Amino acid sequence: MDVATVQALLDIARGELGTRESPAGSNRVKYGDWYGLDGQPWCVMFVMWAFAQAGVALPGRTASCTLLMRAAQAAGCWVTSGCRPGDVVLYDWDGDGRPDHCGIVEAVSGSGVTAIEGNTTVGNDSDGGEVMRRTRKNQQILGAVRPAYDKEVIMDNTPAPYAAEAVAWAVENGILQGDETGDLKLSEPLTRQQACVLLHRLWQTEQRGRQEGISAMGD
Repeated sequence: MDVATVQALLDIARGELGTRESPAGSNRVKYGDWYGLDGQPWCVMFVMWAFAQAGVALPGRTASCTLLMRAAQAAGCWVTSGCRPGDVVLYDWDGDGRPDHCGIVEAVSGSGVTAIEGNTTVGNDSDGGEVMRRTRKNQQILGAVRPAYDKEVIMDNTPAPYAAEAVAWAVENGILQGDETGDLKLSEPLTRQQACVLLHRLWQTEQRGRQEGISAMGD
């Protein structure tokens, strides 16, 4: 992938929802085959696979929740509060301080997280055999790995309601043009050079309109 972003990772993880072991109860699934430990519990291997596809680095390569936590602590990317989308969340079901399961945080609320998890199901959270979207409470969260993502590319192309008609007119007439990525940068300040370019484009638009009017009269 060209850009290692949270959105890229989540798109990949969402595409795996519904993937199941075959046969059921075997722990045999493509993530284990990719990792080289097919037939073993695979919640971490699912996470490793998704991050590899997205081109996002994790601290170390492991199939163990405990070793993933220790690697994150050693690398300084372990957090114990304030989960964010794109974090790898680790859960502790019985409060013994040891991670039992993990997932990729998709959304956060005041009471917990929604995560995309491998090898889970309702009734067997840690070894259920499916990639699912699960909602967990804060009390179940031991901590999270926070990877380093590339900066998200966010287009500034949505005008305020009062400016929507004017912006649409300026774009349609070629007066307002985006950069090479198509970003109009609507909220950025205007330099004198940019003002001159906009005024020149407006003048060109007026000239075209006059020429078209003259041609119409000649017809």
